[in-house]
Amino acid sequence: MEVRAWEYDEFPAFDEDVEGAVWLETTGDEPGVRYVPNVEYQSVGGVPRVLQILIPNSRNAKAPREDGAATRTYPCIVYVQGSAWMKQDVYANLPCIARLADLGYVVAIVQYCESGIGVFPDPVRDARNAVRFMRVHAKEYAVDPNRMAVMGDSSGGHTAVYAGILHDDKSEHNLFPGVSAEVDAIVNFYGSTDLTFEDSNPCTTNHNEPDSPEGMQMGGIDLNEDRAACERLSVRCNIDERTQISPVIHFHGTKDRTVNARCSVLLHERLLATGHETSLYLLRGADHGGPEFWTPEVLGTVDDFLRRHL
Repeated sequence: MEVRAWEYDEFPAFDEDVEGAVWLETTGDEPGVRYVPNVEYQSVGGVPRVLQILIPNSRNAKAPREDGAATRTYPCIVYVQGSAWMKQDVYANLPCIARLADLGYVVAIVQYCESGIGVFPDPVRDARNAVRFMRVHAKEYAVDPNRMAVMGDSSGGHTAVYAGILHDDKSEHNLFPGVSAEVDAIVNFYGSTDLTFEDSNPCTTNHNEPDSPEGMQMGGIDLNEDRAACERLSVRCNIDERTQISPVIHFHGTKDRTVNARCSVLLHERLLATGHETSLYLLRGADHGGPEFWTPEVLGTVDDFLRRHL
């Protein structure tokens, strides 16, 4: 065999008869994931914000086109990691989130402005700018810019849902003027979406106080005293019949000790009452996150929902 730079299609396959060898068939479409770490999508006040980008990968998807674009494009999920609105560990859940890429989605995990550096709605604006960044760089990361969703867990679920109702494309906070941050679907994993009732966070003994996660997110104020601020942070209180919001799917554990399952129930009921598309799945016995939320059954439900709407 000549030694040279072979193209895949012209390279001769090994086909000698080997005693005892087992031959396994491949198609070239077996799913894999390419990980692109720490991609800066914005820098605000000299503080860089990065994305962890996961791209579906297979033999058949690797061949470059003449224009340098990917041979295949995929719908994109901008994923907001939960952290009680504090500094996120964007690497902690990478193995589970990569299963979404296995299903055929480009996933961009957002590092957003944490409390202490910014206040609400800064994380929401960051998430929306991440959506815009992925649209601007769609060719580079094999994204179909016309099929975008936002997803998050815990405080990230709150941010993801809010990102679907903020609609700030024409504001000065849009770092990519002329680029839309609108999405076609929203996935809420046990989001901390409602702070208006006493046990909304069952294990947070300083609930709504200035040093609580939610109080810090609003700039260190007492949400027990400032009802208007509490309602401003609570997604349910900012939805009515005129609200523009894409279909939402919620997943919540019935024994969630960090974010009461009633948060998702009340938000689901509010969306229903105001004529919006919403689905709610309650995981019997599940706590705040964990492997129960990454089973084939749950991911299959997420996949079905996204493919209907993207």
